[in-house]
Amino acid sequence: MGTRTADETAAETETETETGTETGAAGPERDKEARDAAEGTGAGPETEPAPGAGEEGASGVGQGAAAIVSAALGVVSLTGSWPGTVAAARETLIGQLETAADAGVATQVREMYGDAWHTSALWAGLFALTALIVGAAALVRPAFGAPGRTRAPWIGSVAWAGVSLGVIGLLLAVLKYTDVLLGLPATS
Repeated sequence: MGTRTADETAAETETETETGTETGAAGPERDKEARDAAEGTGAGPETEPAPGAGEEGASGVGQGAAAIVSAALGVVSLTGSWPGTVAAARETLIGQLETAADAGVATQVREMYGDAWHTSALWAGLFALTALIVGAAALVRPAFGAPGRTRAPWIGSVAWAGVSLGVIGLLLAVLKYTDVLLGLPATS
C-alpha cells in the first residue's frame, strides 16, 4: 500500500474499465484519483498525510523541548555555569590588578572577592530568569494553540519543574547579590 505511479494507476484504471470491477472508489472519485496520480500530486487516499502531521502542536515536540530546556537552565542556575565561573575569575583578576598593595583589608576583600561573588550571582540570576521565562512559555503555549489539542502530561510536569527551579535560582541569586546569603566576611 504505497504510492502508485502514473503508469500503475492508468493500467489499473484500464483493467477495471475492461472487467467492470471497482476497488472502492466510485466513478468521478476514481477518475480524480487517477488524474491526481498521473499528475504526480499524490492526493489520493493512500498519500494524504494524517491530520495534524508535521505540525508542532500535534506531537508537542517544541513544548517538550522547551520544558526540558527550562528544567536544565534551572539546574544550571543553582549549580553554576561556565560563563559565571569565567566572569567571576575575571573579576577576581581585575580586583587584584586594580587594588593597591597598601590598600586596607576591607578594600582588598571587596575588590578581589566581592565583585567576583556578585558577578557569579548575576550570571546565576540570568540563567534562572531564562529558565523561568522558558518554562512559563511552555506552560501557557497550549492556551494559544488549536482548541481541543492536549499536550502530554509529562510536558507540564517538566515545565513546572523548570519554573520552580527558576524561581528558586532567582531568589538565591538575589540573596547572593545583595549579600544577605553568604555575604562577605566582616573585616575590622
